Amino acid sequence: MKLQDILTEDCTSCAVPLSSKKKILEHICEIATNRIPEHSTFELLESLMVREKMGSTGIGNGIAIPHGRLNGTNHVVAVLLTTEQAVPFDAIDNRAVDIFVALFVPEDCCKEHLSTLQSIAKLLSDKQMSKKIRKCTNNQELFQLVNQTG
Repeated sequence: MKLQDILTEDCTSCAVPLSSKKKILEHICEIATNRIPEHSTFELLESLMVREKMGSTGIGNGIAIPHGRLNGTNHVVAVLLTTEQAVPFDAIDNRAVDIFVALFVPEDCCKEHLSTLQSIAKLLSDKQMSKKIRKCTNNQELFQLVNQTG
């Protein structure tokens, strides 16, 4: 599954003025509750934190892909968020992060989950693409950029 297959405009947030890992993860969860009303913001945050405790989801080059598994849901939800300033995120290259793609997946969709993560990492590893993402100035522009990618 590709990012453009699961991302919705209401789950896209550009140039958010947050400056800590915890606040960013909380904001991601607040956005995602619109698409996953059967789970509270706290439950969503808990799913992300379980994964972060295993190791940071900061994959390098200013990019993080926080993700969590959820019981009682049958659809994948993605949240794309950029921040005004890069934020310390314990990434593997120790660089601060300013592009976040969060995924919430059903507990029993392991194989699909891994291929989705792989496709997102591949998309964001394209330096031109990440440059374009960083240049976006509003949610709609950011959403349309992702949807234009093949």
